[in-house]
Amino acid sequence: MPPIREMLAETGITEQQWRVLRVLAEYGPQNSSTLASRASLLFPSLTRIARTMQQKGLITLVRDNQDRRRQTIAITAQGQRIIDDKVDQAAAIVDALKARLGSKKYEELLDTLALLDPNYIEPDDS
Repeated sequence: MPPIREMLAETGITEQQWRVLRVLAEYGPQNSSTLASRASLLFPSLTRIARTMQQKGLITLVRDNQDRRRQTIAITAQGQRIIDDKVDQAAAIVDALKARLGSKKYEELLDTLALLDPNYIEPDDS
């Protein structure tokens, strides 16, 4: 999405890396599977993205002592600074999108996008 790419241009991170940081900032440290789902990324993609982000100092990866295949991912202070620096600009992008679509269509868009998540569970309307 062009407005997001423009916002992130000076940070040196991608839209996918931004999503990872946003999820970690909102939910805290978590395992790779949960993070991939919440950031709408395929697990193999997250693995590659996380390595790059760790090298940039944006996240930490800690292996589970019981199961070495599992790891916990957390945001670093440097990663949090990117979120903090861009939160107002990101909110303005969302506000502009809502203004363009209208509240109803915006909510419909979010609902439709949620259907693409393989872990999505249809709400029970009963």
